[in-house]
Amino acid sequence: MGDFDPGPPVAVAEHFGNVPSYADFRKFFWYDWGPVFYRGRLDGTARLLAVASDPGPTERVAGRTLVGDAGQRVQGFLTKLGLTRSYTLVNAYSYALIPARAQQAMPLLSRPDQLAWRNTLLELITGPPLQAIVAFGVQAKSAVHLWAGKPAVPVFEVPHPSSRSPKVLLDSWRAAITELRGIVTPDPDGDNTGPNYGTKFAESDYAPIPARDLPFGVPPWLGNDAWGRKDKPKHNNSVERPNTDVLHTLIWRAPVLD
Repeated sequence: MGDFDPGPPVAVAEHFGNVPSYADFRKFFWYDWGPVFYRGRLDGTARLLAVASDPGPTERVAGRTLVGDAGQRVQGFLTKLGLTRSYTLVNAYSYALIPARAQQAMPLLSRPDQLAWRNTLLELITGPPLQAIVAFGVQAKSAVHLWAGKPAVPVFEVPHPSSRSPKVLLDSWRAAITELRGIVTPDPDGDNTGPNYGTKFAESDYAPIPARDLPFGVPPWLGNDAWGRKDKPKHNNSVERPNTDVLHTLIWRAPVLD
């Protein structure tokens, strides 16, 4: 069956189990689907830590963060750095944030119990190999700022991969890649000498989510929505929340395989 993610180390799994309650803030999140915590390495070997804003519908199906369209853009970002495995990805919040509630939810980031839990998690999953931190989006930027004990490594604050300002996103990501290539050591099977971002987001700027980042038994096309981006009508995610029931229903589409 190939490579797959066996799950978190015991100490990290126990910490996940102690996530502070979001019940008092449930109206800000897709709360009833439960939390989604991470993707990538949790054993302290990551050379790059990326913090994002929130997991979406594809992430809920996968049980891993940054797996859908935004995640495949982030994977393309990592690929341009030559990183094939030495990264860890987490979120500012453990639950999927409802975008319209983002401003109202912001105080939760600095609530003492949430802050202590999140900072402890970041300390558990990072170690001496860490060379850089990337904060994708406003919530991630705030979460990283609130990490009082963060390592003395460069921090890059860039737009979230689902930003509605493509020029700002591409200009920022292009500059970050240029600088990060001089900081982060590529993996042995990676290549950081390929093309940087152009003036438009291209299919070549996406990358599929590696099987090693996903649980055993998921279909091989999960985490690679290239087929949807070519489909007519185009759709960038294989999982959607229908307008008729955005809080409790997901629709998951499989490609038609030859």
